[in-house]
Amino acid sequence: MKDADARALLRELFDAALSAARPATCLAPYIDKLQPPKGRTVVIGAGKASAAMARAVEERWHHPLEGLVVTRYGYGESCKRIEIVEAAHPVPDEHGRAAARRILEKVKGLSTDDLVLCLVSGGASALLALPAPDLTLADKQTLNRELLRSGAHIGDMNTVRKHLSAIKGGRLAIAAQPARVLSWLISDVPNDDPGVIGSGPTVPDPTTFADALAVLAKYRIDPPPAVRAHLEAGGAGKIDETPKPGDPRLARVETVIVATPKRSLEAAAAVARQRGVEVVMLGDNLEGEARLLGAEHARQALDLARRSRQPTVILSGGETTVTVRGKGRGGRNVEYLLAEAIAANGAAGIWGLSADTDGVDGAEEIAGAIFTPDTLARARATSRDPQAMLDDNNGHGFFEMLGDSLVTGPTRTNVNDFRATLIAP
Repeated sequence: MKDADARALLRELFDAALSAARPATCLAPYIDKLQPPKGRTVVIGAGKASAAMARAVEERWHHPLEGLVVTRYGYGESCKRIEIVEAAHPVPDEHGRAAARRILEKVKGLSTDDLVLCLVSGGASALLALPAPDLTLADKQTLNRELLRSGAHIGDMNTVRKHLSAIKGGRLAIAAQPARVLSWLISDVPNDDPGVIGSGPTVPDPTTFADALAVLAKYRIDPPPAVRAHLEAGGAGKIDETPKPGDPRLARVETVIVATPKRSLEAAAAVARQRGVEVVMLGDNLEGEARLLGAEHARQALDLARRSRQPTVILSGGETTVTVRGKGRGGRNVEYLLAEAIAANGAAGIWGLSADTDGVDGAEEIAGAIFTPDTLARARATSRDPQAMLDDNNGHGFFEMLGDSLVTGPTRTNVNDFRATLIAP
């Protein structure tokens, strides 16, 4: 297969995955079936897809509504009845804190006749940045940076976040009672756990203050003094826990996941098969260190290249982690891809793409990258050492140097990472 054709096919697969998770597409059947309440409809939400979700609701919901959602800078949409606020991600800022406070106030004082429609997608944890009363935004910002650098699993990160928040871990739903709360979620987490998506602002939380302290110990994070004091007070029963499964206050809460990583991978697989390419599906919930997974997938690709003459693509999703030890910019998709390229070692007929479906890998305005059979040779021709750049967590610098970064701009959705390795002997 020619290089241009391989690159085009990989991008086509990625675009198919994105299309399956577009809010206008995945929300339509749910909006059309929803019956208007006797009272008010209040739309709230947070996440990188939340503004696009709000616009989809506005365009198809022909009944009165009002509301407010907060999304990442650059991810806003034009809405007439739902206010859109943009704020910082992945480290929260004052705009996110103020929006979260206003969202919490909007759901208070409602009646049993009212409906709270909550639109949540990946990114909501940072965007709904309302600290517990004894904490400051600066406390949360400091801890968030440490968590991001630690290589912590997203479930562990959100266990901590829920126990530092006035709104996450089911607290938003408690504030909205006795109204009916209907949450539509776009999943960006392995295994689609509603309690992890956006730190579960409207769902029960099985984790505890003690669990949050254990996470900090596990990753050797020394939090700001106020954070430690807050968690220890919670562990001692001096601060109310998040609502747990079976809490009667959540009896009128319904949660529906409207888009998932699995459905996006299946959409990409369908396109590959239409193009005469066999599919090896590794799953939508792969985790672990990005560089280790990249090397493992390269070994699988090399084995397939030896055994088969049929074009094949290996597909996977999930959320890997990067433990930042170097001075580079991190980014789990480019770290995975650089490790995969090094392990493939320039083998003929192997290409790879890895990208975050939200268009942002780490803190960069870059979704990911593509590697080709001549990636290492092109790098070495410029006197760059691929392994040294991997060791420095500088995957973004590596692929930018080669012109192989994948830049999508705001996708306004988020179903986690998309990885495709094409073997075309």
